[in-house]
Amino acid sequence: MITRKNLLYSTFIGLPVQIINSSQRKLVGLEGTIVDETKNLIAVEKPDGSVVKLQKVSCVFRFTMDSGEKADVDGNSIAFRPYERPKKV
Repeated sequence: MITRKNLLYSTFIGLPVQIINSSQRKLVGLEGTIVDETKNLIAVEKPDGSVVKLQKVSCVFRFTMDSGEKADVDGNSIAFRPYERPKKV
């Protein structure tokens, strides 16, 4: 189970996400489910089925955990490969 404490050590794939701040203003408010993650990008599937690739460093993400609690994460703090993140945070 993913919680606020272990969020940064977990995989993000499958988590609901919302963009709450971005250098690209048209992305603010975008919501969906994370379907893929690389070192610099997060791929989000929107409710209409389209997939948008977002740069991590330009966004602030709001993740929703299984319990319903929310956590805001600055993309700069997660700009690593998913398997490297536990070592670097």
